[in-house]
Amino acid sequence: MRRKLRVAAYALCVRDGQVLLARSPGPGGVPEWVLPGGGMEHGEDPYDTVRREVAEETGYRVEVTALLGVDSVRRVRPGRFGRPVDHHGVRLVYEARVTGGTLRPEVGGSTDLAAWQDLDAVPGLTRVPLVDTGLQLWRERPATGRLPGA
Repeated sequence: MRRKLRVAAYALCVRDGQVLLARSPGPGGVPEWVLPGGGMEHGEDPYDTVRREVAEETGYRVEVTALLGVDSVRRVRPGRFGRPVDHHGVRLVYEARVTGGTLRPEVGGSTDLAAWQDLDAVPGLTRVPLVDTGLQLWRERPATGRLPGA
């Protein structure tokens, strides 16, 4: 079985009771909300990755204020030609604050919309599980950077 490791960095930006999210087409074309962020390029520092990705997906420049934690997920997924792939994702979740730029959608990328969402409305949104993980890391701030049961 082919193995694939993907390391990515994401930002949790909260201000005035709202969280910054981006919208991705999602599986089957059903849009889902995601934390702004994405995969590291070879040789790139994750700190730089998260700032680059937020700028690409939202138009904002951010200052990273904390490393909230690390999330690790492993799944077997169908690969090319029907061969399964053992996919391991390592996601660094940073807290960040907007320092400049203008909110706008990404052009020609993996997301099509960026928006501030009320924290109270998040449970009703179609979203990837990492949104909830990021918010839990932000609220609980575990000393280990890992959520219980993760």
